Amino acid sequence: MHTGRNDIDDMIVHEKMQVALEYQNEAWADGVADGIEPEIIADAAFALAMRETIRIHGEQGAEAMLEELRERMLSGEFSPERRIQ
Repeated sequence: MHTGRNDIDDMIVHEKMQVALEYQNEAWADGVADGIEPEIIADAAFALAMRETIRIHGEQGAEAMLEELRERMLSGEFSPERRIQ
């Protein structure tokens, strides 16, 4: 099978996302181990993510990202009970 440029790009983005999630999980665990409540860690993570998103994409881009995240949340993508098969 021939792997196209978009397929390779998609695989690279997926791999980077997995590594980024590992970094986030490690930072979260470190914060909890240091006694920081999960709610505070989550608030700080959202604040940093929004600042960076606005810096990179502007307010309209950030708003579009929030709308996409809202749809993903409502579809259950982030539910702790969600099982991926």
